[in-house]
Amino acid sequence: MRGTLTKKADIERLFDEGRAARTHFLTVIVRECGGESARDGRLMIVAGRSIGNAVRRNRAKRVLREAVRRAGGPWPGHHVAVIARPSALSASPADLDEALSSALDRAGVKR
Repeated sequence: MRGTLTKKADIERLFDEGRAARTHFLTVIVRECGGESARDGRLMIVAGRSIGNAVRRNRAKRVLREAVRRAGGPWPGHHVAVIARPSALSASPADLDEALSSALDRAGVKR
């Protein structure tokens, strides 16, 4: 997926200054970005150890990455972190799509 957020400074700024929206399946943190990266939004997908072992974390990231693709991400003008919660592994694709859409709207992503 193009537009991956990789710079440490950008990630720290996202977590420090971003607006968070939580759902039962995921957490979304959004920060509007300016300058050069404004036209191509950046994205990061996180699955922490609370999800389980490496196999479960990788599956959670794959599932969330696909939900982001269906939702049209990455979104221009925004740096977005999508953080998996343990319930994301048991969610249906429709439930994840609804949760992601709801969280993005509450966090202020203009789509």
